[in-house]
Amino acid sequence: MSSHHIVREKQEPALLIMDLNGFNDEHLGQLLEWNPTVLVNEPVYEAADSLGIKIDGVISSSISSPLQHKTFVIHTGNSPLLDALKYLAGEQYHAVNIITTSFKLKDYALFADSITLVILTPQKRIFTAKPGFSKWKVAGEQIEILSEVKNLHTMGLHKISGHTYKTEKEGFYTLTFEQPFIFIAEEL
Repeated sequence: MSSHHIVREKQEPALLIMDLNGFNDEHLGQLLEWNPTVLVNEPVYEAADSLGIKIDGVISSSISSPLQHKTFVIHTGNSPLLDALKYLAGEQYHAVNIITTSFKLKDYALFADSITLVILTPQKRIFTAKPGFSKWKVAGEQIEILSEVKNLHTMGLHKISGHTYKTEKEGFYTLTFEQPFIFIAEEL
């Protein structure tokens, strides 16, 4: 194995699978490419296992399925997402990719300062951005700002409606604002 394939523990983002419903198999394969730590919500365990995914941990209040060898359990009450994020932040993971079907800002805002979050739904890639955020995109791509923003200034974007913008041309767009971070959604 060449040296560029050696991955140190916790160097790559963990993968948290809350729901696989409607998620693209090719995108899933790309996320699994570097053998991340994989945590799954218990209702998704059998589906993930049937895809041949090596599962490191299961978030569950009372596990009923037989588990893969060396799979640990993260015990949860009513908040599997919250408990999984607490675990990852406590274990000093620097980043996590989360596959889910829905996004509620309040579920993630508490962790945005301690761990880099990328939330993937079947249609969107949602992530945090800090003031002065800049990213290269092709012309005509849609960007949605999911947070309330103080003094937002944009470059390279045209406002479509509300919090939705479109890139004006191929190149960088930039966002400046006052708060420590905001959540942005891009189409997958």
